Formats: sequence, C-alpha cells, structure tokens
Amino acid sequence: MNTQHDPGALGHAEAVERCAEQLTAVEALPLAERAPGFERMYTELVSELERSDVSAE
Repeated sequence: MNTQHDPGALGHAEAVERCAEQLTAVEALPLAERAPGFERMYTELVSELERSDVSAE
C-alpha cells in the first residue's frame, strides 16, 4: 500500500471544496442575482478546464 499523498489529489480536493463554497454563496444570493452568480462560476470553471488542458499538452 502506498502511503505517500498524491499532490494532484490534494489539489482536486481543494478545488472541490472551493467549488462547493462558491455554490453555497451563489445559492444564498437573492433569486434575481443567482443567474449572474452561476454564470461567473461557469466562466471560471471553463477557464480552469481550458488552462489544465493546455498545461497537460
């Protein structure tokens, strides 16, 4: 059994936690402000995915 920590797993766990925190914050907004909040989250996630695709090449 490998007892070393995978640094990618820690980064993934942190990303999931950050996303959950952002989602909670957006859901706490008044209904009229949620759509722009979700749109910002979407834009940030797409940008992050595109950056990770470029760095993986």
